[in-house]
Amino acid sequence: MVQKLKLEELNRIDVETFKKVEKIPLVIILDNLRSMHNVGASFRTADAFLIEKIILCGITPQPPHREIHKAALGATESVDWGHESDINSAIQDYKTKGYEIIGIEQTTDSVMINDFNIDKSKKYALILGNEVEGISDEALPHIDTFLEIPQLGTKHSLNVSVCGGIVMWEFAKALK
Repeated sequence: MVQKLKLEELNRIDVETFKKVEKIPLVIILDNLRSMHNVGASFRTADAFLIEKIILCGITPQPPHREIHKAALGATESVDWGHESDINSAIQDYKTKGYEIIGIEQTTDSVMINDFNIDKSKKYALILGNEVEGISDEALPHIDTFLEIPQLGTKHSLNVSVCGGIVMWEFAKALK
């Protein structure tokens, strides 16, 4: 009979070990997210896939906050994060550090994620935009590549934390 594993059987690392473990060369930039639950979910996913860092831009809520913690389940303690008031400052900072800047957005120049070659020799910064407006218009000219997740149904977009989970998983598989 199949049984669910108990937490202690999952052999997860603790926060101290997480801090020391080599991360994948991927930074997540959250651009003006409104929902604390989306922020918390992004932290939790970043923890799951050993993401290097999360940058919270503009109005994106910052830990500590009960509503972020509800979805993050402690991942705000394990995943490194910072805040930048201006998205273009965050982009420029990571370009200077040698990261390729990837916007997850439906644009006239978007490439479907399954058609994008993730290069193991590169470092990436992925930008996820506001739940309604997407990535800030002023940031678009500074982004190197736009990726889109193929969708087959009637809706035009995915929830930002779901989108982030899909994209982080694709990059984690390719870069780890």
